[in-house]
Amino acid sequence: MSKRLAVGVIGVGYLGRFHALIYSRHPDVDLVGVVDTNPDTARAVAAEAGCAAFGDAAALLGKVDAVSIVVPTTAHLSVARLFLDNGVHVLLEKPIATTVEEGVEIVAAAERAGVVLQIGHLERFNAGVMALAGRIKDPRFIEAHRMSPFVARATDVDVISDLMIHDIDIVLSLIDAEISHISAAGTAVLTDHIDIANARLEFSNGAVANVIASRVSRDKMRRIRVFEHHRYQSLDFIEQKLDVAYPQEKPGEPWPEIVTERIAIEPVKPLDAEIDAFTRCARSGETPLVGGSVGLRALEVALQVKATIEGA
Repeated sequence: MSKRLAVGVIGVGYLGRFHALIYSRHPDVDLVGVVDTNPDTARAVAAEAGCAAFGDAAALLGKVDAVSIVVPTTAHLSVARLFLDNGVHVLLEKPIATTVEEGVEIVAAAERAGVVLQIGHLERFNAGVMALAGRIKDPRFIEAHRMSPFVARATDVDVISDLMIHDIDIVLSLIDAEISHISAAGTAVLTDHIDIANARLEFSNGAVANVIASRVSRDKMRRIRVFEHHRYQSLDFIEQKLDVAYPQEKPGEPWPEIVTERIAIEPVKPLDAEIDAFTRCARSGETPLVGGSVGLRALEVALQVKATIEGA
């Protein structure tokens, strides 16, 4: 584990720039270069991160051990396969691909090469989510809200692929069962794609998840509530507050009282934590928290939700 990791970033727009800057200050990484189809963007980020700038991703081959790929989803397969086929570890932004078939190809390429493939489901590295996941045993009902005011970003995709997939991934990580039924509704409001959606996911063990996502709401909300036997937990992603409620016997009373407590969460920057985890996995060979098959399952469910809405 003593060898430093040579890393590149492909696609240094808004999010890719942050990848490059985080790598540039990582103690176990040498940031070799960044790639972008816009040469001015590549040069600007390279100057800021202290590395080389390239206009073609293939220029990094032979120079890097690992890459972050932060390009439009439609280009995920071609760019990821270029590096996976050449034995390079890949952190690929979510969703893994535009179709299940493309996602399967990406996962298969990583397995053939024997390299690390991590999918950028950032919320899994949210300190509150990690604290919640560590306390969950047998969820019976989950309700998730992810609401945002409209911004002119990612308007080429629907709200399911853009926002809801985060909570789909979290729900799938918390409920250890297969989905038995999906019902969903949604509509376009400002764009040509679905802008607000609700999905009800029913699982083979009887658990149910109700997931709501909107990018046309007045206020921003990121919240998940989990109900278990004799326990309720509520996480506010934005405020990083985890509240727990449970019954406690009260001497002399026929019914227990509901006790509420707030769990202390030590804030972390999710992208820093995600990149640190990827770097560790690439150097050690350990399995990532959000590997290719995990990202593929989230995509499968997201596309099923979209198909259910469009078929209604």
